[in-house]
Amino acid sequence: MNRRQLLRTAPLAGMLLNRQWMPEAEAAPPLPFAGEKSRLKITGIRLVQTRPAHPLPQYTPSAGSWSTQGVEVANPMSIYPEYKATRSLFFPDPGKLGGFTVEISTDKGIKGYGNGGPAGGEIVMGHLTKLMMGRDPFDIERNWDICWRSTMSYGRMGVTMNAISGVDVAMWDIIGKALDMPIYRLIGGEVKDRVPAYCTGNDIEQHVEFGYKRLKLAIPHGPADGREGMKKNVELVKRARAALGPDGDIMLDCWMAWTERYTLEMAEMMEPYRIYWMEEVLQPHDYAGFGRLNAALKSTRIATGEHEYGRYGFRYLLEARGASIWQPDLNWCGGLTELRRIGAMAAAYDIPVIPHGGGLNGAIHWTIANVNAPWAELFMPAPGGPKEAYKMFEEQYVISRGPEGIYTRPHERPGWGWDIVVS
Repeated sequence: MNRRQLLRTAPLAGMLLNRQWMPEAEAAPPLPFAGEKSRLKITGIRLVQTRPAHPLPQYTPSAGSWSTQGVEVANPMSIYPEYKATRSLFFPDPGKLGGFTVEISTDKGIKGYGNGGPAGGEIVMGHLTKLMMGRDPFDIERNWDICWRSTMSYGRMGVTMNAISGVDVAMWDIIGKALDMPIYRLIGGEVKDRVPAYCTGNDIEQHVEFGYKRLKLAIPHGPADGREGMKKNVELVKRARAALGPDGDIMLDCWMAWTERYTLEMAEMMEPYRIYWMEEVLQPHDYAGFGRLNAALKSTRIATGEHEYGRYGFRYLLEARGASIWQPDLNWCGGLTELRRIGAMAAAYDIPVIPHGGGLNGAIHWTIANVNAPWAELFMPAPGGPKEAYKMFEEQYVISRGPEGIYTRPHERPGWGWDIVVS
């Protein structure tokens, strides 16, 4: 080898010798409308309130049902008794810092709607609006990058990404409506006819009776509850396994409440009940801890990503080998534009992506258009309602049944296909 060849290969050799190096992830597939000018111009941005155009009938849920949310769920604040009973005790005031819906109007009368995460609405109106006015919503990558670079100095995760998500989702809605196409067709079309769904919540018997063969349980107890809490967690899982039978899948949502040691002990105690994954067992910044657990656990999988933000956050998770399944949230991770990048990075490493709330918040469009997106998350109306409530639920989420239990898919209406009333 001569000196010139050596100089060319030396940097590559250095990367190969570095155990932290990983190949560059694949880029998101090009968009069929990229480069086209729509002749649309953004003329208005405002926060709005929305409600379903055809709401479920009101009723009093069955006493003690989990779906009323007045129940204890393990969480990071469980170490403080005054906040332990329900998440609502420490959540922000939804009227001030809750999630938001943004309406983006154009000069041709087309309007798009996007949901974003907590406190993001203030960033939209106080900062992003002045940057997006007058722009073409079809310039989706450019618009996203302007929002990202302009907010980088004061936030790269959390609130600023919550804001970007809502704006991005609304612009995709405009594009779909302008082209008279559902979102999934804009990003490549379907790769499967329908998506198998799992149900989150602890109204186990109702979910099994409805037809689900995959259940995700909201774990009620963590380290603050000691050994007795561990036994109660196991009893919940045992109840689910008895209801599902030997072949159904059980997942656990631990909502950032556990520790490494606690997770290892719980995994051992629950091994007889065949747990498919344990979700968000640690706080989201503990990439190294997730990596250690993901390597150590053989009886289950580690899933996380609900509270991760953008491709750079997921790159940290990737470098730590922290999870076998990624769970970005469309309304928090940076919107569909960033979800496509996260998904492409995961696909390069054969990591399944199952978006958080993915059957409910629009991510079903991305899921049906991607091979490495096997399932969708759904919730059920609370038990105790009239038959009409569950029939409307089935129509709203295009529910069907088959060998994997419950399936869902997106509507064919243009854009996200939401059936909403705006005020």
